[in-house]
Amino acid sequence: MEEAQSACVDNSTTQIQEIVVARKTFVIDTNVLVYDPSAMKRFCDNDLVVPLLVLEELDGLKRQVDEVGRNAREVMRYIDSLSSISHQNLREGVRLAEGPFFRLHIERQETPPPGFPLPLDRNSNRFLSVAYELKDKGEEVVVVSKDFVTRVKAEAMGIEAQDYEALKSSYEEVYRGIRYVEANKQKIDLFFKDGSVPEGLVGHLDPNEYVFLSAHDEANSSVLCRYNGRQRKLESLVYVKKDVWGIQPLNLEQRCAMDLLLREDIPLVTLMGQAGTGKTLLALACGMKKVFDDQVYSRILISRPIVPLGKDIGYLPGSKEEKLYHWMQPIYDNLEFLCTATSGEGNGNAALEFIMQSKKIEMEAVTYIRGRSLPKMYMIIDEAQNLTPHEVKTIISRAGKGTKVVLTGDPSQIDNPYLDRESNGLAYAVSRLKSHAISGHMFLDKTERSELASVAVELM
Repeated sequence: MEEAQSACVDNSTTQIQEIVVARKTFVIDTNVLVYDPSAMKRFCDNDLVVPLLVLEELDGLKRQVDEVGRNAREVMRYIDSLSSISHQNLREGVRLAEGPFFRLHIERQETPPPGFPLPLDRNSNRFLSVAYELKDKGEEVVVVSKDFVTRVKAEAMGIEAQDYEALKSSYEEVYRGIRYVEANKQKIDLFFKDGSVPEGLVGHLDPNEYVFLSAHDEANSSVLCRYNGRQRKLESLVYVKKDVWGIQPLNLEQRCAMDLLLREDIPLVTLMGQAGTGKTLLALACGMKKVFDDQVYSRILISRPIVPLGKDIGYLPGSKEEKLYHWMQPIYDNLEFLCTATSGEGNGNAALEFIMQSKKIEMEAVTYIRGRSLPKMYMIIDEAQNLTPHEVKTIISRAGKGTKVVLTGDPSQIDNPYLDRESNGLAYAVSRLKSHAISGHMFLDKTERSELASVAVELM
């Protein structure tokens, strides 16, 4: 899959390597089209087959009010448009503008093809029977599915199977947002004297990347600075007098994350890290400062994926606020901690009640952000690793003038069955936007929640 898509993905911000491959027939599973509605356009000059049962599954999903339903509707509208625009029979095939030759496989499989080893008692087997039949006719077939079991079954029958990798980015090579550089004491002294040093000291840097300069001298001289991509120089971090709503950074990565969160000229911030590294707490603390103290933003909007794929909360009892309460409990816990740290022990609940009554903090399900225009807000999207790249794009595109968006999450803890640490929306956003001055990223390594939490993350 990777070889077939490498020359077809959007090349506006990624490096693309052209790979010449033999023409193949890609049989596409439903979960691929739901994950990426534009997937059909990404297969270069190959044959692309969508079985009838995939259309039936999309038709069943299109009534859902969440992102899955929206993607299903988008795919079906696109397929319908192909026949009306080209005036061709989709069964015979249509050449897409992007290169692939698309056709529908509409023969219903009532009995298994000769030699097919699985019963047609479920859609996954019916889907594989189409690939088996095409392979038996001499086509070089590749099954493309986000479902691991489907891929294993295909390979067991001698059919090549691949995950959909067009929107993946390597987690092992994920951009960390900070680098550590040894420098002589004169360079560090120059930084303290002039407030900046030339970027040539450390080679190529991405906008808003942080650098920790250290010298092995008797005083262990060091300095932490940020690369200003617009002015092309290293400069000091935002000055923090004491703390931010009772919170002080406990390590270098947290200090860099706080700097990103407090800067109004960086409208998109992504924070990655394991449990207890302070992602959500830092985002909330800086948001409270910017809304309640500095009054830069009108209010804080906090959202989390309710369940994998952002499904609806309509079947839970109570009002929207009551439905969201339990899903947002980690946010309330952090808010209570901040209020206690700021107001003192015993006054935290009163401060939290006052803040919630101010109507400057809004909780919303990811599902209902679509369609809204959100100006002058401080948006926190927690657990963003459970969102697809398309969902993250939808959320970021809601940001109006003067809005800051903060995405937090841990790609090693994913609940969505069709996402992994390389295909989730958070990792995708980091890889695509790291070279733009409007965004900043920090990977938080050290767990600061407690010694117990730190040991658990490291050893269990």
